[in-house]
Amino acid sequence: MKTKTAAPARELKAEELRWQCDTSLLKFETTAEIPPLEGIIGQERALRALELGVELYAPGYNVFVCGLSGTGRMTTVKTLLERIRPSCPPAPDRCYVHNFAHPEQPRLLTLPRGKGTPFAKDFDRAIDFLSTRIPQRFEDESFAKARQRILERYTEQEKEILQGFREQLKKQDFMLADLGPAGPAVLPVVEGEAVQLEQLEKLVEAGQLAPERAQEIEGKQEELQRHFAELYRRTLQIQRAMNLEMELLERETASTLVDTVIEELKEKYPHPGISEHLEDVRSSILENLALFKAKAPPPEEALMPKTGGAVVTDSYRIYRVNPVLVHEKDEECPILIETTPSYANVFGSIQRNYDLRGVVHSDHMDIRGGSLLEADGGYLVLNAIDVLLEPGVWPSLKRTLIFRQLEIQTFDWLTRLAGGTLKPEPIEVNVKVLLVGERHLYDLLYAFEEDFKKIFKVKADFDTEMNRTKEGVSQYAGLLRKLCEEDKLCAFDQSAVAAVVEFGVRRAGRQDKLSTRFSEIADLARESHYWAQKAGSKICRREHVEKAIEAHMERHNLVEEKIQEMIEKNVLLIDVTGQRIGQVNGLSVFDVGSYAFGRPVRITASVAMGRGGIINIEREANLSGRVYDKGVQILAGYLRQKFAQDKPLSLAASVCFEQSYSGVDGDSASSTEVYALLSALSGLPLRQDVAVTGSVNQKGDIQAIGGINYKIEGFYAVCKAKGLTGTQGVILPKENVPDLMLRQEVVDAVKAGKFHLWPIETIDQGIEILTGVKAGERGPDGQFEPDSVNALADRRLRELAEGLKAFDGRGP
Repeated sequence: MKTKTAAPARELKAEELRWQCDTSLLKFETTAEIPPLEGIIGQERALRALELGVELYAPGYNVFVCGLSGTGRMTTVKTLLERIRPSCPPAPDRCYVHNFAHPEQPRLLTLPRGKGTPFAKDFDRAIDFLSTRIPQRFEDESFAKARQRILERYTEQEKEILQGFREQLKKQDFMLADLGPAGPAVLPVVEGEAVQLEQLEKLVEAGQLAPERAQEIEGKQEELQRHFAELYRRTLQIQRAMNLEMELLERETASTLVDTVIEELKEKYPHPGISEHLEDVRSSILENLALFKAKAPPPEEALMPKTGGAVVTDSYRIYRVNPVLVHEKDEECPILIETTPSYANVFGSIQRNYDLRGVVHSDHMDIRGGSLLEADGGYLVLNAIDVLLEPGVWPSLKRTLIFRQLEIQTFDWLTRLAGGTLKPEPIEVNVKVLLVGERHLYDLLYAFEEDFKKIFKVKADFDTEMNRTKEGVSQYAGLLRKLCEEDKLCAFDQSAVAAVVEFGVRRAGRQDKLSTRFSEIADLARESHYWAQKAGSKICRREHVEKAIEAHMERHNLVEEKIQEMIEKNVLLIDVTGQRIGQVNGLSVFDVGSYAFGRPVRITASVAMGRGGIINIEREANLSGRVYDKGVQILAGYLRQKFAQDKPLSLAASVCFEQSYSGVDGDSASSTEVYALLSALSGLPLRQDVAVTGSVNQKGDIQAIGGINYKIEGFYAVCKAKGLTGTQGVILPKENVPDLMLRQEVVDAVKAGKFHLWPIETIDQGIEILTGVKAGERGPDGQFEPDSVNALADRRLRELAEGLKAFDGRGP
């Protein structure tokens, strides 16, 4: 077949494949000579947003921090907050006390900062003082005499009433007799003895008493009993009056002590709500002096089991103060990181106590605050996904931030079944919440959670990369100095710093960027220090950094080695020499989470007469993703605009990723599939010593793709294993050249002419490299340049269309 030879394509030079850090930019011998980095680098945008969020105290200006990746992002946010050092209004102390009017609704007392703990202690001391002194007052001689006088006076009145009635009964042969539980009763006296009415009938039957006399006695007894009942009611009134006077005496006796204690507390704590509570306490103590008549067990014995299964409780528990939030007077603005945001940890809880019958009891002393209350007046940092996954946390967090009131409850279905739960008075809180999550989570919440945009109005988006500038390189060196100081690492010399900076460039994915995933940089520094120590060096050098990178790869590349082994043994078929029609080497990236690597994959195409168009075998087998399916549709669009302007595109073509069993996605192989189809249509063989990557649009332009370094290194590894011929290489999009940060081994191979990289902009440029034949442009007559790739493909498509038309014309 006569063809037109293509012109040689441009190749990349070794210096274009990797950015090398110029050590002359580093004005030090080791990092020990420079000051440690202060603050965070490369996040100016996020810092401005964070400053707005933490300093603007208005409803809804909470912050969603997104974009950070790595294990240290929560600590990074805390570090940023400490660096900003926002001024925040000091939160007051909070205490819960018993609500004497509604015991199921504990009352909230708000005290100035630093007063909560002293108030609770003073209250405990006051109650303990009263529990000791009140019983002593009741044992005092003057109180005993006054009590005796009252007792004698009312006893005399009672005696006078009953003495006259007894004399009256004696005259009529009756008497008062004590019948035990039934109380005193009027009984007749017969022959000197008191008898009950039932006995009268027996005396009549025995002939000892006349029936008429018995009937007369019964009538008289009823009359006297009614009279006694009236007198008995008068004695009860006397007793009640006596008891009331006794209570008044006790109140007068105790009130001097109680009033003194209460007034002292009022003077010491003249704050809103406390005076009203102290008045309630005063009334309760004076109404329940029975609690103080005998010395109660010490508070520390409360709820301690005793012999025989009995439980001793604090008799004065209702008077105790529960400080749920206290501060030191000069305490700084709280910045809390809640690593386990369960409902109880965030919002607090109400503890449950069980009595011997298993019945649940709770009171104001069982209320416990959570991190949201602890952060009152400050900042609370939460992991967004944890908040969403923990039962009940997200709805309660929304309500708290919207209404700015915290209701402490227990999120427990057992408590709901038991019933009778407390409802403490809500606490007004002023907390800035910072949720840390991924960008896609922010977008989902913003789109589908109506309240989210109202309460998280500030988005602090942390970038994973920053511009590679002289200042950025210096900041990397300062970061290493700080790590050396904090983690006791050996100093890094210029070459080691340069190696770390180059690692940051590679992780960023572009030669003009540096990675801001500083947790990875810190890990690399620690591992480099380890290998320096192993080598007996007190200075960390480039070879130690490179050893750390190599060791990290070795720990994670087991899957890569297994695939490489299968390729070497021809279990996975990959040709790196020769030529084949309709077959080309594509490049893919495998990401196993902790490690990513590239590997070549054989892509084949076949063409026949038909109307099926391009059949995506991966899609037919349900092994393709949506992006890959889109790429195949673009491929079909390219063929239509290129070859179907003067004839129908009548063909049945199939494209397949050979030996692909776990699915494929992405459009980076769409250009590769075009080359396979063009080869199958033109009959021109494609070079197997060249791998291809790059996506294509419908106009035939090659577009940038991701993972370019992994893909090139993956094909190089296969070529190296099977034997470098000096002709092998990779075709890549020109737009990906600034992304190249290849391993030094690949750079050296290119420099030695053992491996090649060709940047291209169009499909035509790529097919010329693969076939060695000119692609061919359309002339003024609409025809492709004779004997070119496109001309051969166009001729084949015309033949297929005419053949299909002729076949259809023959009929059945």
